[in-house]
Amino acid sequence: MTLIKSISGIRGTIGGKAGDTLNPLDIVKFTSAYATFIRRTAETSYNRIVVGRDARISGEMVRSVVCGTLMGMGFDVVDIGLATTPTTELAVTMAQADGGIIITASHNPRQWNALKLLNAKGEFLTKDDGNMVLEIAEAEDFEYADVDQLGHYTRDDSFNQRHIDAVMALALVDKEAIGNAGFSVCVDAINSVGGVILPQLLDQLGVKHHILNAEPTGDFAHNPEPLERNLQGIMEEMKSGKYDLGIVVDPDVDRLAFICEDGRMFGEEYTLVSVADYVLGRTPGNTVSNLSSTRALRDVTLKHGGQYAAAAVGEVNVTTKMKEVGAVIGGEGNGGVIYPESHYGRDALVGIALFLSSLAQKGCKVSELRAEMPEYCIAKNRIDLTPDTDVDAILEKVKQLYADQQVNDIDGVKIDFPDKWVHLRKSNTEPIIRVYSEAATIEEADKLGKDIMQVVYDMQG
Repeated sequence: MTLIKSISGIRGTIGGKAGDTLNPLDIVKFTSAYATFIRRTAETSYNRIVVGRDARISGEMVRSVVCGTLMGMGFDVVDIGLATTPTTELAVTMAQADGGIIITASHNPRQWNALKLLNAKGEFLTKDDGNMVLEIAEAEDFEYADVDQLGHYTRDDSFNQRHIDAVMALALVDKEAIGNAGFSVCVDAINSVGGVILPQLLDQLGVKHHILNAEPTGDFAHNPEPLERNLQGIMEEMKSGKYDLGIVVDPDVDRLAFICEDGRMFGEEYTLVSVADYVLGRTPGNTVSNLSSTRALRDVTLKHGGQYAAAAVGEVNVTTKMKEVGAVIGGEGNGGVIYPESHYGRDALVGIALFLSSLAQKGCKVSELRAEMPEYCIAKNRIDLTPDTDVDAILEKVKQLYADQQVNDIDGVKIDFPDKWVHLRKSNTEPIIRVYSEAATIEEADKLGKDIMQVVYDMQG
């Protein structure tokens, strides 16, 4: 059983002893710390916090504890029900709230859940703010409201449609071209909130759709991370030839992967690349992705006359860098598209609408669109950690071993070779070291990653 406390929130498996897992006592403690942080630091004074959740089995239990705790801290709660992460982010500003809590463990398996924390802009907390929440939680430095100052509870189910309206209003979403294209798509909604909102979005875009794993039960039909090894069901369905595009999301719908009309993966790394190519062709500018993302975004950005910058892994790091360099689009290679014209958060709905706009305007097949992109292959491996693993010592040793190469250590260790790269970093969400590597072929990329992994195993004896 596992409980992970980090600057991005609290995440863990359900059940077990307090302090070891994500259970009601720790949920109360961490929610109280967040509410205290908001009370002390918020520049707004709405006295209101938004709560949204994905469809995980434990979601209703966690939601009840979170909402009750916030009310006990004196905050009014706007419960938006089953909602995606980007919907909840947008709801914070739409509802004029001081912050928000998203109840989701993203791509983690069904036994996990988590609290993701937002500021008054509907954006994830900075590292300093996240550390302040952790300090308040550790000291249990919070005070609850008296009976006359308790918060009030409101349920508001309007935000899914308001999110869709915001997507439809984007200038680069070509609703007419999409409607005229007569697209038919297959969607894997992984038994979560994608099954609620994506049919609505596609209907309003005029796109015919077939939804797999549509019921939002939280009992995921397969491993919820949208990687090829987990997507054989929809890939087989696509081979029937009945669809123009396959769409895959994770349980909270901030990650997005596409499947070609012939059942082959478009490649999650190329979600951002293809959408960026469309956006940059109409609004030239700069881009940002994280250190673990493909070089293809850099290539596409340079083609359109912009500049590319890399950020540490983590949405808040990417959005901070995007604001710094004035990026018109950015995101992460895990299928996360961040389009500031909408908001500073990964948003699969925005990604779908922009991708369909590009496809409709080009009048080509998805596989043909993919063939236009620069070709790289990324291998994604992992090293499982034990409580005794000294990750910092391992990364420092790797850095020393490859000191003759270009090394970036702002987030773990990334080694840039002339024609390939490998990036090792401790995950913020799981007890693992992520090992991502990229080269001209998947075989070469995988070999590079596993060679580095062997170096790590040798260090551990």
